[in-house]
Formats: sequence, structure tokens, C-alpha cells
Amino acid sequence: MQSKNKLFTVTLLSLAIAATFTACSSTDESVVADASTAAAPAAASSGASNSKMEEIQVTGSRITRDAATSEGRMARNAAIGVAQSAAQMAPAPYIAAQPPITENYADITDNGIKRSSVEPVSTFSIDVDTGSYSNVRRFLNNGQLPPADAVRTEELVNYFAYEYPAAATDGAPFSVVSEIAASPWHPGRHLLQIGIEAVEPSQAKDLRSNLVFLVDVSGSMNSPDKLDLLKTSLKLLTHQLDKDDTIALVVYAGASGVVLEPTTGDHTAQITYALDRLQAGGGTNGEAGIQLAYSLAQQQFIDGGINRVLLATDGDFNVGVSNFDDLKKLIEDKRKTGISLTTLGFGTGNYNDQLMEQLADAGNGNYAYIDNINEARKVLVDEMASTLQTVAKDVKIQIEFNPSVVSEYRLVGYENRVLAQEDFNNDKIDAGEIGAGHGVTALYELTLVGSNAGSVDPLRYGPPLVDRAIPLLQPAELGWLKLRYKQPAGGASELLERPLLVADIEDDLDGTSADYRFAAAVAGFAQLLRDNQALGDFDYEDVIKMAMTAKQDDEFGYRSEFINLVKTAQALATTDLANR
Repeated sequence: MQSKNKLFTVTLLSLAIAATFTACSSTDESVVADASTAAAPAAASSGASNSKMEEIQVTGSRITRDAATSEGRMARNAAIGVAQSAAQMAPAPYIAAQPPITENYADITDNGIKRSSVEPVSTFSIDVDTGSYSNVRRFLNNGQLPPADAVRTEELVNYFAYEYPAAATDGAPFSVVSEIAASPWHPGRHLLQIGIEAVEPSQAKDLRSNLVFLVDVSGSMNSPDKLDLLKTSLKLLTHQLDKDDTIALVVYAGASGVVLEPTTGDHTAQITYALDRLQAGGGTNGEAGIQLAYSLAQQQFIDGGINRVLLATDGDFNVGVSNFDDLKKLIEDKRKTGISLTTLGFGTGNYNDQLMEQLADAGNGNYAYIDNINEARKVLVDEMASTLQTVAKDVKIQIEFNPSVVSEYRLVGYENRVLAQEDFNNDKIDAGEIGAGHGVTALYELTLVGSNAGSVDPLRYGPPLVDRAIPLLQPAELGWLKLRYKQPAGGASELLERPLLVADIEDDLDGTSADYRFAAAVAGFAQLLRDNQALGDFDYEDVIKMAMTAKQDDEFGYRSEFINLVKTAQALATTDLANR
């Protein structure tokens, strides 16, 4: 009987809400961003002082706070009365289950274990994106485990800064280090860490910037965690610029237009006013906005400077070219102009993570998800140089494992960055970019020859000297590491290579660096969220214990925050298991 009462109450509440919605949404309201008035607070820069900003009108509908007519008010009041009566009849409040996740994520299949005697070479492109971590944080802070495909292990690991030496290696714009020790996930196995740290050129602060903000003002952006947070985030970035930098603002919805012509960075009031004027409404014609933004950036192109479009959106493109592959092709064509693309993701519900991440990859840029103002500060203020300035592009890593020392290996993460062996020497193959001061970490789990922790049986008809390790061949080397990269201006790639030595293996995990242990803890956490069966018995409690030993000074509190997120995930996973 009680369940029938609940059902009756929920039905009445639904009818009441529907009536209220109908009454309040009876009037369409045009949402207008009159960009021509945005010039009021200050004059434009010398290059744009006489250019009047175009007026752009974006139309759409939204629910008004009060009904526009007396009939609407009467319907609303009647609906409220029904809702109040229903609430008084309800025996207890009804809590709905979590809504299904309708966001868009690319399918990810975890890298499998490779046998060195069969496939000794592993090749992949670097990845400096961090969007997956802050997106996962958003899910956990909302009391929900993220979908497995939202978790890209390398992006969680690379969210954190590690103290790799920043001195250039062999003339390259970055250093390369490695560390190997016992695996925290599997007794009898080892974990190899490759660390890259980009230098920050002395002239970095003197580089001029040509930035175009491409802002989604469609109806789907009408939310505090979308357009409102977006505007505040971009204001943080503008305060880091000066008279030698230029900023332009392009918006798109059903149509696109220039809200702010190229304006020097010292006209903060004018830029702020233009951002404040933005309102949301209408469809999402992302293609038109992209075309206009790149055109504007090309007009202001700075030789030797920073030329970049910053696309801020929830990725919900539904007008114009909205096909995923067509949009990627569009951005790939645009990167040939020498203008990079940074994507900044916002919001929930209809969020398109797959589009945001892969557009940034195609545009020789980076991807960040902004879930709060602290993340905006991290990406656009604290790490502005690495976000905007590229010091090396098309960076690829290749390792050839010595099958007489390494029996098996598994690349942890980078599933959508894996390349064919022949792609390493092919300069036409696109790869990842690294920004000034940026760090990149990659991890391999290894099974050494002679260990009983292997997953794959020796080949019956394979080379006996390899599979049975009699005798050891080149025992001093467990592998050969190679990197290829191009200078920011392009040209032929340059090669960097070095051996990975058996003598460098640290058998005691406690003897490793704090950065090594923390990266291992983060990678373990990501694999737990992905329910990766290759992780063995390693659990959330093991992640917490390892991360606790590696917090270090933690100036900004990111590592402490991570530990708290792991505890939240542990609690949610326990609850989820109990409810099955």
C-alpha cells in the first residue's frame, strides 16, 4: 500500500511540475549580445581603435522567472497548490536513482600484455592533456563513479607535476629520465617510468600572444557551470596579458560573429565588458565559429609568437558540420596555418568529451576540462606558459625491449595514442605537442625473464634462447629508448636515444623517488576506476597508502585532494558493490 501511495504522490508531483513548466515557458525571449556597446569602457588598441565591433544577435528560448500573462500566473499558482497538496499526502520523500549518463566518451580498450619475443617494439605519441582528471573529479564530487571510458590513465598521471630535471638533453628542448623498480601492483613484476620535462625558454615571458577566444553561447551553455564559469575563467587569463598581446572574441550559436575585434591585453575593462555581455541561446553551429576564429587569428598572425584559438564549449555541436570525423578534418586542415587549438570543456549532461579531446589533438594543442574556478586558475594562470607556448611538436616515444631480459610488457594508458612501429620515422604522422615547462610521464609494467609472474606461456616453437633465457643476450640493457620531435616551427624531426639499463633497477619500492610512487598510485587508481583486470589484488587502500608516502610539500594541495578523491571513490565503489 505504501508503494502505491508513493507512486500516486510522484505522479501528482510530475503533473504539477509539468504544469508549472508549461506556464512559465509560454513566452520565448530573445537573447541578445549587443557587441557594439562592448567598446564603451575603453578604446581599442592602436590596431583596432577605429574598428567598430560587429553586432551579433543570437536567438533562442528560455524559461522566464515569472509567467508573462495573468493566465500563466493563475496556472502556475494552481500547479503550486497541487504540488503542496501532494507533498502533504506523501508518506516519505522519494529519492530518485542517479540519472543515466548521456555524455559522449570514446571507447577505450586497455592495452594488453605483449610478449617481447614476438612484439619487442612499443611506439606511441605523448599526451599532455589533463581533461580526464578534472572530469573524473567532477563525477566523484557529485557522488558518482565515472564511466570507465571517461578515465584516460595517462591524463590522470600527467595532471600532476613531477620534479624531473629540466636541463635539456642532447640539445633537445626537454630532459628525459627513467626509473624502474618493483611493481606495486604485482609481486614479481617491475614498473618502468619514463619522465620528460620541457624547459621554459628564457624568452618565454617576452613572446607576444595572438589569442582568439571562441566561445559557445548556444542554449546548451545556459548554466552556471558552463557560460558563467567560462566567462570567469577567460577573465583570469586576460589579466595575465599586456599591451604586446592581442585578444579577440568570437561567439557562435545558430550563427557566429565577432564580439570583440583584436584588442591589446592592457584594455582589461573592454575585454571584461565584452565577456560580461555574453548570453546563451539557440543551436550550436561550431563549424562556422571555428572558420571565423581561425580567419581572425590569421589576420593577426605573429611570426615567432604564440598564435592560438581557445575553444570554450560543452562540445554539443548540432548545426552545420557536426559529424565527428568532418570536424576533426576541419581542424587538421587549420593546423597547417601555424595556429594551434586549445579546447576548454565545461558543463555536464550533454558534455562531449570525445570531441573536445580529439579536436585538441588534431589542432596541435591541449585539452583541459574546467570543473571549477580553481581548475581555471591552474590551467590559465599557474600553467599559462605550458598551456599556450609549444616548445616541441610531434613528439613520439619508441622502446625496443630486450627479449633476453624482458619477457613481457604492458603500456599503462595511452590507448588512443598508440602508433604503428613504422610511424615513428614517418614525419607525416601527427603526434603530441609539449608546452614550456610541461612534464610528461609514461609507465610500463614489465615481467623480467626468470620471473614466475608472467601471464603468457613461453612459445613452444619460439626461439629457445629468448623464451628460456639461455644464455642472456646483452644482459646490461633491458631496452632501448628513442624519441622523435620537431621544433615548434616544423621541419624534419630530430632523434634522441639512450639505453635503459638493468643496473638501474631498484628492487625495493621504498628506495624509489616520491614522484615515482605517486605516479604509480595515480595510475593504479585510474585502472581501478576502469576495472582493469590486469591490476591484480591492488585496491583503493593500497592507492591511499602509497600516495600518502609521496605527498611531498604539495604547495597547491593537488596531491592531498587526490587522496581524498580516492577515499570518495572507495566509498562509492563499496556502496555500489553492496547494492548489486
